[in-house]
Amino acid sequence: MLIRHRGHEPVVDPSAYVAPNATLAGRVRVGPRARVMYGAVLDAEDGVIEVGECSIICENAVLRGDVSLGDHVFAGPHATLLGCRVGRCAYLATGATVLQEAVVGAGAVVAIGASVHATTVLADEFFVPPNMIAVPGGLYAPGDPALPEAIKAVGFAKVAFGVEADWEDRIRRYERVAEVRSAQFGAHADDEIVG
Repeated sequence: MLIRHRGHEPVVDPSAYVAPNATLAGRVRVGPRARVMYGAVLDAEDGVIEVGECSIICENAVLRGDVSLGDHVFAGPHATLLGCRVGRCAYLATGATVLQEAVVGAGAVVAIGASVHATTVLADEFFVPPNMIAVPGGLYAPGDPALPEAIKAVGFAKVAFGVEADWEDRIRRYERVAEVRSAQFGAHADDEIVG
């Protein structure tokens, strides 16, 4: 389904394939021979999503905000890419997550269930092992006692939503995040399905 959002509608190269139940909203550009599979959602919000030549977006993947995928990128089933850049020939496996302002270098791999946290930059051909979390300056396993401090240093709420609140004040922080997201998602009320 192609949706005009904020006055912008998706552009799909004639050689690309977009599954009938995939959703593309706003300034989404799908390059030659790219494939957007069943249930995928590409929502540019007030940004731009660029899908490079011969890139594959698998089933139920979500791309939101300013997302740039180079050529020959593979985004596996249930991958989540939010406001990030992914270099050519990168491989993002099933359930991979790449957050705001992160950069995944050319040929890098984010393995099954792994995450690249906001503002993290992965070098070309870097490998993030399954279920690991990459943050600026290192890789952490879930449950690593140093992980919360590493994530705190990212300042995710500010990077992703412009919300500043103390790390320890989760209620106030997430209340403000919900308000920001509510306003952003509310902009979809005027969307129009494009023939």
